[in-house]
Amino acid sequence: MQLEVNGQLHTLPELASDPAMPLLWVLRDGLNLTGTKYGCGVAACGACTVHVDGEPRRSCVTPLGSVLGHAVRTIEGLGHAEPHPLQLAWLAEQVPQCGYCQSGMLMAAAALLAHNAHPSDDDIDAAITNLCRCGTYPRVRTAIKQAARLWPRDVGKK
Repeated sequence: MQLEVNGQLHTLPELASDPAMPLLWVLRDGLNLTGTKYGCGVAACGACTVHVDGEPRRSCVTPLGSVLGHAVRTIEGLGHAEPHPLQLAWLAEQVPQCGYCQSGMLMAAAALLAHNAHPSDDDIDAAITNLCRCGTYPRVRTAIKQAARLWPRDVGKK
């Protein structure tokens, strides 16, 4: 069984070949891509957010079988040779505190900006439903707006 992740085709190891297995465990345990985090296991917190064909998906409840033949992008694939505009804005605005939710938050923000070049606060609130126990939501909004000003429109269009 093969899966496209971050632009590369991966042959999945035996432990990650059950089509019902959550994508999160395939990524973390099967492919050793540990940037995507386990938070709640019920798609409520967003720590496990990845992109499937450019759309944000909660990988903890997404069965492997539903993404076969589709392009999966994880936080490891967000910034390629250099940091992504969102990663730079996250640092500039000092968004992370504990950092646990940040990979999912960044992936949700990247999906938002790929579809909306100039999001309002309401747009951001509607798209970023990820939970942050540190409460850095105002910084998240500021960083997303900063990244939108730097965002090359071809980022994330793979």
